[in-house]
Amino acid sequence: RKSASLLIQKMYDWRGYDTDALRHDPNKITLAVYQEDKVVGTMSLGMDSPQGMVVDQLYKQEADQLRAEGRKLCDITRLAVDHDIKSKSVLAALFHMAFIYGHNIHHATDFLIEVNPRHVLFYQRMMGFQPFGEEKTCPRVNAPAVLMRLDATHADEQIIRYGGMGAVATGVRSIYPYFFSHDDELGITQRLLRGE
Repeated sequence: RKSASLLIQKMYDWRGYDTDALRHDPNKITLAVYQEDKVVGTMSLGMDSPQGMVVDQLYKQEADQLRAEGRKLCDITRLAVDHDIKSKSVLAALFHMAFIYGHNIHHATDFLIEVNPRHVLFYQRMMGFQPFGEEKTCPRVNAPAVLMRLDATHADEQIIRYGGMGAVATGVRSIYPYFFSHDDELGITQRLLRGE
């Protein structure tokens, strides 16, 4: 948690965003990617609960709309990748592990994330997120934010089609080829369910 907090602080400070340290929360998991014993990427995945999620602070109406439709939600927060690392595989590993925990283990149907408006097109092209809320100022980081939504069905289809292909998947304008293969995903899910 300390290493992830340090990377978040470094990357958010670099962008001029405010942030604070990670805290223990039973409805949240922090994922980290290591390269040679150094954290190079991190994100937190929050599962919906009676206490709500981080996105409820700014976008409760939008989240409640999905809840009313019977959707099961999770949110992605505190995403940071070391700017010295230019690897699609780091970002893909973070998002794929979030998908495994959120969808495969906790049965989430939708992933929500608040992003800076200048990153909206990236999330649309690279993973299929769609804008789901108007631009607002996020007081947690003191910066503009847009809520985006990813339907887990779309992600699952992309993983089955492209996962594990890497650079061999020419002409594919997403990071799904850098996700694990579908077979690897199933193996990881089973190991996590067994507590290995």
